[in-house]
Amino acid sequence: MFFLIFSIMAGVVGVASKMAGGFHIRAWRNDSLAAAGSSSLVAWAITALAFGLACKEIGIGGHRGWRLRVLEGLIIILTFTQLLYILLIHAGVFSSKYGPGYRDSDYALGPGAGADPGHKGGVAVGSRVQ
Repeated sequence: MFFLIFSIMAGVVGVASKMAGGFHIRAWRNDSLAAAGSSSLVAWAITALAFGLACKEIGIGGHRGWRLRVLEGLIIILTFTQLLYILLIHAGVFSSKYGPGYRDSDYALGPGAGADPGHKGGVAVGSRVQ
């Protein structure tokens, strides 16, 4: 009973985590890296709970339907693929080679931190304001 509940919950939170990861790929910023990393950690924790319940049901034995056995196998595979996903997302935290990284010098200052905030630059040739 609890295995099905945690499996469905792991699926829903996992999809939300993958959406945050897709947004991070699109934005490629430090704050999106933090959101993708934290949501992937929560999704993996719930999947690990479902993995433990699947192993418990396999260990107990008894007659289970083929759908439940297929779901147990998928949860076991999903646990290891989400672990790989979480390792790849968190690789950006430790090195800017794999992502934006938190150790960049302009983190929290923005991309134009060295520029004068009062001066906006020149006007482009051929532009007009309507």
